[in-house]
Amino acid sequence: MAGKAVKLLIIGESQVGKSSLLCRFVDNKYEDNGKTTVGVDFKRAVICVDGTEYKVALWDTAGAEQYRSITPNFYRKAHGAILVYDSTRRETLVKLKQWFEDLETYCHNPNIAIMVVGSKIDEKRVVDSEEGRKFARDHGALFIETSAKCDLFVKDAFNQIVKKIVSSKHFDNGSDSSPSASASPSSCC
Repeated sequence: MAGKAVKLLIIGESQVGKSSLLCRFVDNKYEDNGKTTVGVDFKRAVICVDGTEYKVALWDTAGAEQYRSITPNFYRKAHGAILVYDSTRRETLVKLKQWFEDLETYCHNPNIAIMVVGSKIDEKRVVDSEEGRKFARDHGALFIETSAKCDLFVKDAFNQIVKKIVSSKHFDNGSDSSPSASASPSSCC
């Protein structure tokens, strides 16, 4: 039984691939429809770490400027955050600085686990791996590059951040912290 709950945010600029990563991870599908998330999307997964199942509430926040005023409400009580940039668009990496600042302002969890994800590595890059890695290191975050389209390292990203969250001495959450508690698990060891 998955008794421990983890709240995980997925944040970053519009069209960087946040929803594609989430869809690939939870549903093992890739949709190249270019639809922008309106407000916030929610999915649930179960991730196994060291033989223990964790219910993970995955909050895909809209990156478009018109929705930025509502997304901070979802930062509260988050255990972790995946900050996504598009490796084909340098400005999305530059703008991650603002997303980090928003996270610090609204999250209220000094022990939040953070991962920087460079997406779309299957396409022609503008941002190389070392640049993304340095950005993550400078902000005390984990780092990985992914391709939702080719299913490269997507599961690794989610598994690594959840493992970091639950292995922290500060993590002790035995209850569900999100809606849809009856939603079916979508990923397990």
